[in-house]
Amino acid sequence: MSFKNFDDFRSILGKQLPTGNWYTITQEMINDFANATLDKQWIHLDEKRAAKESPFGKTIAHGFMSVAMISRFLEEIFTIKSIKMGLNYGLNKVRFPNPVLVNSELRIKSSVKEIIDINNNGIKVVFNCKIEIRGEEKPACVAEFIAAFFE
Repeated sequence: MSFKNFDDFRSILGKQLPTGNWYTITQEMINDFANATLDKQWIHLDEKRAAKESPFGKTIAHGFMSVAMISRFLEEIFTIKSIKMGLNYGLNKVRFPNPVLVNSELRIKSSVKEIIDINNNGIKVVFNCKIEIRGEEKPACVAEFIAAFFE
């Protein structure tokens, strides 16, 4: 979905954005996230131990990994051609209702909850986001994600 500028983008307020593509969460991605965040708990990294001791029978991704992917997921489903820069502004009401097992597939469903003018050339956008896990009823993550965009 493509928008010419902020005025054009305002037409999506209160509406659903397109559903994103599925992404497989590999052990390599989980390992890389653990190295980047220094969160190296065994449930994320030790495949043999997780198979024996975890109630999930395998490693799981960090909850914050799904949050960190929101920017990428949104970038894939819409563009505003006039944007010169975008920033992550914050999060509200973040929850992780379901663990993401290694090799699970995730995608985003999102809508635009609010658009707020900032300065003369920017907007803050509040997105309602749900990160779905293929084949699971409960999502991996639900959050209000806030981005700031500038023309």
